[in-house]
Amino acid sequence: MLAAERKLRIVEFVKEKRAASVALLSKHFGVHEVTIRRDLAEIEQEGLLRRTHGGVIVEQGASIEPPFIERSNNQVEQKKRIAKKAAEMIEDGDCIILDSGTTTVHIVPHIMNRSNLTVVTNDINIAAELRSPDIKVIVTGGELYYESFVLNGMYAEKMLGALHLQKAFIGTWAIHPAYGLTYQDSLFVPAKQAMIKSAQEIIVLADDTKIGKVALHTFAPIHEIHTFITGTEALEAEPYLKQFRDNGIHVITV
Repeated sequence: MLAAERKLRIVEFVKEKRAASVALLSKHFGVHEVTIRRDLAEIEQEGLLRRTHGGVIVEQGASIEPPFIERSNNQVEQKKRIAKKAAEMIEDGDCIILDSGTTTVHIVPHIMNRSNLTVVTNDINIAAELRSPDIKVIVTGGELYYESFVLNGMYAEKMLGALHLQKAFIGTWAIHPAYGLTYQDSLFVPAKQAMIKSAQEIIVLADDTKIGKVALHTFAPIHEIHTFITGTEALEAEPYLKQFRDNGIHVITV
């Protein structure tokens, strides 16, 4: 289980029980108590739970599903299918970018057996899971976005601008044939633009709910995309998929 998914399950578990000890959570999730304490510290920082001596309780008045946690729990099975297909495009010896996101994080389990792989990411959750002697992990640096553990800002943008990679796997808030790739939060835009500039091949991952939508900030026109991977649920949006194909994009539904 990925760290991001485990934290989500911890919140759900404690919400149901109203309280839980570190020992109980460690046993239930099959991880060391040190790992649970680290998870709880991060969850408390997001305002979801409150730690007590030896355990954790539901914080009165706390929002149990803030934006990032809510996004993590949406369309999970579809996102996993998309990520698995994306992982098939990654070969031994590749130098790639894994953008932050609730879909790209699911690529990680499928590439742990790759050899001589270099992965650049601005997502601390992804970096933490990529513990393998055959995978070189490069973290962009930058300002930490506390809610999702993502690095952004001028330092991330500058670092990405110095790289030359083969493939970039990009997440997006919305994708539209006329307005391209758009994102609701401007803080994420510079890093995504730098990722796209630094890679030879751009692969966009998005579930069907993002197709045909438009968010506030454009970070890439549609013609910069080489491949778009989405779920079979998107077949209901076939007119949009056809426009993507007409723009020269290889559309894959899984």
